[in-house]
Amino acid sequence: MKLDVILDARASANEIAKLGLLAEQHGFDGVWVSSLLDSRDPFTNLTTLAQQSSSIKLGPIAINPWDIHPVRIAASLYTLNEFAGGRARVVIGGGGEALQAINLEPKRRVRAVQECVEILKLAGSGERHDYIGQLYQVKGYQLSWLSVPMPQVYVGANMPQMLRMAARVADGVMMSDMPPALAEVALKQLAENLTDKVRSLNDFWSGSFTAWHVYADKEQARREACQWMLLRGLFRPWVLSRFLSVEEVELVMTNAQSFVDAFTNRTHVIKNIPDKLLDKLVKNLTLTGSLDDLDSLIAHLREYEAIGMQSVSLRIYTDPASSIKLIGEHVIPALN
Repeated sequence: MKLDVILDARASANEIAKLGLLAEQHGFDGVWVSSLLDSRDPFTNLTTLAQQSSSIKLGPIAINPWDIHPVRIAASLYTLNEFAGGRARVVIGGGGEALQAINLEPKRRVRAVQECVEILKLAGSGERHDYIGQLYQVKGYQLSWLSVPMPQVYVGANMPQMLRMAARVADGVMMSDMPPALAEVALKQLAENLTDKVRSLNDFWSGSFTAWHVYADKEQARREACQWMLLRGLFRPWVLSRFLSVEEVELVMTNAQSFVDAFTNRTHVIKNIPDKLLDKLVKNLTLTGSLDDLDSLIAHLREYEAIGMQSVSLRIYTDPASSIKLIGEHVIPALN
């Protein structure tokens, strides 16, 4: 199983390049940056790394087809791919906090993501085409300047409908904050749909987005995990019910604002949520601990490997260079 690293999308292009090159040196397979409301442009911000690196894959997550039209996504993706010599890739998703902020409602999510992927794939042919979809249309579309291999186009997918669609049109999927037991169910659904398309999971990239909070000070790690808990796909009862009681799930769902407040105020204190419940959330939705916990965290990553997941993408936070070195020196060798 391979590991990718997810960097802060607000970092500068030079900082992204510095950290990306460090990740390349330490055996990471790829670098991702998120597309957020307050981030730098994720495509442009990767071009310096694309030019300076030689082997590491790179791309943005998760781009949506509502605030950026698919043909503009295609132009940015294929330009980045040119800078990277064919090493670019992208995750197309069905939402994001930026859409909420600008009051855009992502209607017909699965269909919109499907048509976006189809347009991106069409662009890679280099030939002139018309695309007439239910939501998007483009006539006489041609990127005649293409000169490197096509980038990989993945879909951000956790649920059955999005997974089925991804199996039809995409090169892979990235799941988000999914415990191994649930990820295994999703992979089985993918395998069934890929068989219909004469493909298998071996030919289809599968990855999982997971938060990494590991420091010498275990309490620092826990506090950071709690502060960012809002972004762990928290308000999904079908996920929470795998490791929380009915009463605990209800407590989380009815105190959503407490998690919002903690994230906004950059604090680990989440009102009305007992510490024991927070510990369950941290344990099941993140990789969190001290250096003494590395063996158990590696064992948790092996659970993803055991179910057939090809890659885990680790979102790192404070002191990213140290986290990259720690993972590269201790985790990647253990997995290999």
